[in-house]
Amino acid sequence: PLRRVLLLGEGNFSFAASLCGATRTHIVATCYESKEEVSGWERAAENIQRLRERGAEIVFSVDCTKLKDYFSPEKGEFDCIYFNFPHCGRKAGVVKNRELLSHFFRSCAEVLAEEGEIHVALCNGQGGTPADQPQREWHNSWQIVAVAAGAGFILSNVHPFKAETIHGYKCTGYRSQDKSFCVEGALNHIFTRSTPLPCFKPVICEIELGSRKVSFQVPQVLVDKINRGFLELNSNHPVRTVKEKLTTELSQAFPLQDIDCCLSLLHQRHLNEVCHSNLFWIRLSPEETPSTEEMSHGLANAVSFSHADRSRDTDRNGWVDAPAGCCTSKQYYLRPSLLPCAQAIIQRGAFLPGTLHVLSGPVFRKCLIAPSSMPVFHEMVFVCAVDRGTENSCIQMLVNSIKTSIHSLHQTVSGLKVNISLQEATSFETAELNDFAAFESQLSKIEHFIHMEVDTFSSCEKGSWVGVIRTAHDELVSSELVVVFASLNLDILAMLICGIADWRMLWTSDRRFLLQFPRGELRLFKSFSLYPPSYKHDVSFWLPDGEQFDEVAFHTIARQVSGEMAVSIQLIDSFQHPEMGRKSLCYRLTFQSCDKALSHQEVAEMQLLFRKEINQCLRVTLR
Repeated sequence: PLRRVLLLGEGNFSFAASLCGATRTHIVATCYESKEEVSGWERAAENIQRLRERGAEIVFSVDCTKLKDYFSPEKGEFDCIYFNFPHCGRKAGVVKNRELLSHFFRSCAEVLAEEGEIHVALCNGQGGTPADQPQREWHNSWQIVAVAAGAGFILSNVHPFKAETIHGYKCTGYRSQDKSFCVEGALNHIFTRSTPLPCFKPVICEIELGSRKVSFQVPQVLVDKINRGFLELNSNHPVRTVKEKLTTELSQAFPLQDIDCCLSLLHQRHLNEVCHSNLFWIRLSPEETPSTEEMSHGLANAVSFSHADRSRDTDRNGWVDAPAGCCTSKQYYLRPSLLPCAQAIIQRGAFLPGTLHVLSGPVFRKCLIAPSSMPVFHEMVFVCAVDRGTENSCIQMLVNSIKTSIHSLHQTVSGLKVNISLQEATSFETAELNDFAAFESQLSKIEHFIHMEVDTFSSCEKGSWVGVIRTAHDELVSSELVVVFASLNLDILAMLICGIADWRMLWTSDRRFLLQFPRGELRLFKSFSLYPPSYKHDVSFWLPDGEQFDEVAFHTIARQVSGEMAVSIQLIDSFQHPEMGRKSLCYRLTFQSCDKALSHQEVAEMQLLFRKEINQCLRVTLR
């Protein structure tokens, strides 16, 4: 089929003339001026004649903000729309030109093909992105990424606009006249459609435990993550590829047994060292619940998911507050780690000494919003029972196999230098660890941390804690054996290996992510959403008298109402009333998407909903 290309604001039509020789391309070239106005411009008549000889359409007096009035989608959508150096004319300032671009992008959305592109060339500095050198202050730029986001577009590429390489091209239109202007340092911005912001329906998860079937409402913040199947056999996701490579390498050093299929999503056993606010507490339905014995086995026969009936008597957020004191017999939570599952297998004696047992799957933790804090990630746990006195050699073999596997993967992807080190746990304070390593330290006494550092990619974290190791001498019936446990965060490994800067990108629904990893092949990731706009909003409130403020719940509500668009929450002010004794807090929230168009209006709605939710759920008094 012919590729349909629309050119707007052509002026003398020299740019359109340079493109008209392209094969299997139908060009529609337009300008804002009338035919009479353009006819007197230098070389315009010559270019128009050339275009018509090559079969191009010429349309005069086209308003770029009302494209549907000129081009009906029924006659064919455009695969590419070009708008070089848009301007309101005369001495219009940045605000007027932002408005022009805003209406232009909204108009494009009505005539552009689903996978089409919009090319907008701007003079140096106008766009307001880091690609401009020097970059203007945001308020003094055209804010093109934010303006495009309002119409559902993301900036997917940007490169220099090299006018000198375009045969016959002459820029014109300076202050609406047949005069040229400086295009040195100009940039071509390429926009594509964003996937829409999600609107999640409540989801019910059904689990079979023994002969009983129980169900629960999935926490709203996890609805788009609970059943993604990244580790399944037919998955091309990089997290699965990393897992398979690790498993293959370790099978060269150990007899290996995979026991992923029977792990329960739910835990009930009390975790003494873990703060209750870090757990996703859930309420089972119907009232008949599995016995403690069934839950302690940590095994599930089947899991199914369905959309919830809103009339059901379930918490609207899908999670409940942790009870004061210890958890009761009817309180359950989503598994925060696979280590308790591994420990249950050991305690039941369901293991073979000398065999490396492998468990993997998603785990769920409430946590503060931070670049490396993930409320869900894929954990891989290794368990091996060895003769007492040989545990150190087992740890060394395990670490060497992990190192060999990661080195091999990383060299294939980027060729950059990678350093993986095993470090004593006693050398670090909890504050020095990332969220993953710090939480594992709460679960059990960690003896070693595994750290991975990469010769850095420009856009992502240089290094991170990716794993932990511990040994247990008192969890077996036999006093002759010692158990070695190792846990790896597969998501962080995939990010470091593929140069993925934002953990949320692993969970994107945009097909452009997985298309970069065909057949499970790992490659250096190239973002399809560049320089996404960010928005800041403040919220201040009085704390309820005599109650401890749950900051983790505060952050979790922000995750929930924003669909993980809140990327930073900072306490910027704290005030104690001298007479009433009441305490007031002021937080600054930063919203930004890594893969979707996010507009100022959408963020304003998120902020309003956030204020409403913290007022109702945390009982704070808004100021």
